[in-house]
Amino acid sequence: MTDHLGPVLGGKPAPPSAETAADRRKRRRARRRPGAPRGSRVTQGRWYTPYLFMLPGLVLFAIIFAWPVVLALQMSVSSYDIISPPTFVGLENFERLLVDPRFHHALTNSLLFLVLYTPLAVVVPLFLALLVNLKVPGIQSFRVAYFLPVVTSMVAVAVAWRFLLNQAGVVNWLLSLVGLGPVDFLLDTSWALPTVVAIEGWKNMGFYMMIYLAALQGIPREHLESATLDGASGLQRLRHIIVPALMPFFAVTLTLGMLEAMKNFETVYIMTRGGPQDATLTLGYYIWHLAFERSQMGYANTVGIFMWVLMIGFALLNLTVTRRKD
Repeated sequence: MTDHLGPVLGGKPAPPSAETAADRRKRRRARRRPGAPRGSRVTQGRWYTPYLFMLPGLVLFAIIFAWPVVLALQMSVSSYDIISPPTFVGLENFERLLVDPRFHHALTNSLLFLVLYTPLAVVVPLFLALLVNLKVPGIQSFRVAYFLPVVTSMVAVAVAWRFLLNQAGVVNWLLSLVGLGPVDFLLDTSWALPTVVAIEGWKNMGFYMMIYLAALQGIPREHLESATLDGASGLQRLRHIIVPALMPFFAVTLTLGMLEAMKNFETVYIMTRGGPQDATLTLGYYIWHLAFERSQMGYANTVGIFMWVLMIGFALLNLTVTRRKD
């Protein structure tokens, strides 16, 4: 007692008591990670231990992503026709991008594809998810019906829609009932691109709907029930509870939708082959056309590098805007 009151009473503070060996063992035992063996060097931590856990992922990343990008960059400054060895041409392919009218046309079509496709990937699936989230009998059948095109082959989808959209098809027959048509959906330059976008959006709509549906089912029902007891209407619950809870999923669907729109290839390839008169020529199809129909692998890689940079820019822009809103 007098030791603790020493500084207060004007005396000298008592020296700290010597730490015994038992105290040191007790202190080390308390700092040791639970479950680690006694005396293990893991408790001391090694600087390279985290990198060992990351090594398998880094190897896969290097093989699947980094190395192809390096090869594409190498090819983009080369002239290569598959038969002859590649020759270095410097920035000649990038200068060609500036004066290539078909590239400009493909870029314009891709951006228009992006503008038309994004609402089909972000807005429409949200309303579908709200509908199929209702507790009504037989709702599972509607979920399967909306998701069925996602797991259907694009070839089967294209063949079915080409049959439905021809001049003697069901769609033109329905238009004739209201005094419209017939319309050459895939042969008219004004209708071809919107038709391809609509088919692509219809096929993938169920995928984005399932993302929203999983998010809706993760919202605590207590929040919705409390808002209902407080007199909130359905529109108020949607605005103040559901939409804020879905904001991270908006960012996901928007990014996936934008990337899907920019890299679209198979729908254009199967439905129109870029026609009529390049009306559906997109960057994805133009790259394939240059590489495998005209054997211009170097210039095709240059267009691919441009599209890759453009997609990364869109993804970073979306991420930045989303973080600011958060």
